Amino acid sequence: MTAVPDVITAILLPAGAVFCLLGSVGLLRFPDIGSRLHAAAKAQTLGLLLILAGTAVQMPLRYAPVLLLVILFQLLTAPITSQIVGRTAYRVQALDRSRLFRDELADRLARDGTPVDEQPSGEDVDR
Repeated sequence: MTAVPDVITAILLPAGAVFCLLGSVGLLRFPDIGSRLHAAAKAQTLGLLLILAGTAVQMPLRYAPVLLLVILFQLLTAPITSQIVGRTAYRVQALDRSRLFRDELADRLARDGTPVDEQPSGEDVDR
C-alpha cells in the first residue's frame, strides 16, 4: 500500500522542482518586466503547489491545515504582488508598451483622468 503514495510523491516533487526551475530561468531570460512577472507568478506558484501536494501525500492528516494555509497564502500573495509590481512598472514607464498586444490600462487610466504620458521614442526601457 505504501507504493502508491511513493509513486505520487516521486512524480509531484520533481514536477514542482522543474516548474520552479523554469520560473527562475524565465526571470533571467525574459526580455521585459511583464514577461518576468508572468514567470514569477505562474511557474513559481504552480511549482510550489506541486511540491506541497507531493509533501501532503507523505504527511499525516493532522498537518493538512498547515499545508492548506501555506497554499492559500501563496495563491493570495503572488498574484497580488505581481499585479502591484506590474502596475508600478507601467506607471514609471519601465515597461516596454510596444510589446503589449492591447493596452487596457492606458484606456482605464485615461477614463479615470490620470493618463500616463507616452513613452519617449528611442529610449531603452529595459532595465
